[in-house]
Amino acid sequence: MAKSRPSSSFFSSFLSPRGDTLLYLIALLSIFSLLLHHLSISASADSHFEGFDADEEPEDDFILLQPPLSDLPRRSPPPPTTLSTSSDPESHHGPPNPPSDSDLPPKPSTTTSSFDYWDDDEFEGFPTEIPPPEVTTQSEFTSAPADPASAQPDETVKVSEPISLTKRIRLYTVEIICVSFLIMFAINYFTGKKENETLALAWAAKFATRDTIFDKNFSLLGVGEGDNSRLLLKEGQNVFRFYASGRRFCEELVATMELKSRQDLIAKLYNMIVPCKDEITFEVRMNEDVMDHVVFALAKKEAAKAMQKEVRDLQRFANLMTSGPNARKWVSDELTVITESKEVAGDLITETVLDQVFGEKAFANFGKWFISMHFSDQQQSAHRKLLVFKFALPDVKHMADMTRLVALVPYYIDLIGRYKLSSQARSKTEAARSKVAQEVYKELHNERQEALQRKKAEKKKMMEEAQTKLTAEALRKKEAKERARQLKKTMPKIKMSRGA
Repeated sequence: MAKSRPSSSFFSSFLSPRGDTLLYLIALLSIFSLLLHHLSISASADSHFEGFDADEEPEDDFILLQPPLSDLPRRSPPPPTTLSTSSDPESHHGPPNPPSDSDLPPKPSTTTSSFDYWDDDEFEGFPTEIPPPEVTTQSEFTSAPADPASAQPDETVKVSEPISLTKRIRLYTVEIICVSFLIMFAINYFTGKKENETLALAWAAKFATRDTIFDKNFSLLGVGEGDNSRLLLKEGQNVFRFYASGRRFCEELVATMELKSRQDLIAKLYNMIVPCKDEITFEVRMNEDVMDHVVFALAKKEAAKAMQKEVRDLQRFANLMTSGPNARKWVSDELTVITESKEVAGDLITETVLDQVFGEKAFANFGKWFISMHFSDQQQSAHRKLLVFKFALPDVKHMADMTRLVALVPYYIDLIGRYKLSSQARSKTEAARSKVAQEVYKELHNERQEALQRKKAEKKKMMEEAQTKLTAEALRKKEAKERARQLKKTMPKIKMSRGA
């Protein structure tokens, strides 16, 4: 019995502690509670460490009930280390109640983020900056409308204001301009085409129908055979041709009407700035055995200078003639004669022509439609003997004004067909033609020599390029072959003869 008393006293001291034993027991419980608290914190933070996955995903309710970071209480400075007794016992283990606004210290004047009071080592993986929540002031509540219906969010779709007609036109300015231009172009195309056809048909009706000038002087008119053949051949919207044949001294007559490009709107606008005329050109192909040596041209002064520089036969054979032969009546001052000899000019500019067209008075009335005429047996074309007349076309209502000019065509066909030069004039023209023929031959010879030189140079260049591409062995063989050929040339020729 004496031995069991100490053990019972030991257990009784634990069940009813007194004095120092109570203090030791409280200290042991405190250390054990601190250890459990530390282990629980470290276990919950392990799931947020970088490189580790959480054991369990947080529940949605926890995420939704978690308060925003900006509403968390800021860490206050540690209280002074003084003992104080609390009347409330620590009977609950839940989170502490958030302090009221009156208990919190006043906010500093400078705006600081709530992250400034957090420990970076304790919270990892959070964004560096979170925008603060919108705080509604009392003035906004007072300014809100009192009507509860207006306080609800406006779910109606806003309808844009209607655009006025002027604004719509401004939005489509480029499209309107393009469409307007296309419409104007189409209208101008058909109207201009019709106008050109009307002008060409008016000329044909005046000079190429029955009992007109060409009907009386040619047996065949138009592009076909028979009375119902077409008079005009349309080669373009502004180009028309007329053919006539069946007359002595000539093979055929071709009239080409080159009218303004009235169907082209751009060309029409250009012609407003640079005006041009409707023109008709008559080309008469003379027979080879009827036309003598004649090189002659008559035109207005500006056109005559241009012709003398540009036309090849006028450059070689003819010169400008400033005055008439033997002080006789001559052409108008507006005209210039280019001729091979004065005899030819005097014979071709007759009194009849001066009275009808080229005199001073007649040209003032009828000469405004005249451009030029050119007769030559040295034309640079497929047919060498040609008579060329070039006139301007009047409008439809004044087509009769060029009747005298059109009458010059058959008149000069007969005159040139019957014309013969004098022996003196012929000798001069033949000498000039022989000289020109020699010059032409020299030019052709020089051209042939230049062509041969070019061919040789090209061949030599090709051989040099081929040599550069050869190998060393091929070059040695070629040089040996060339030396053998040169050696063979230098060796004397030996004739072998058999003995009897």
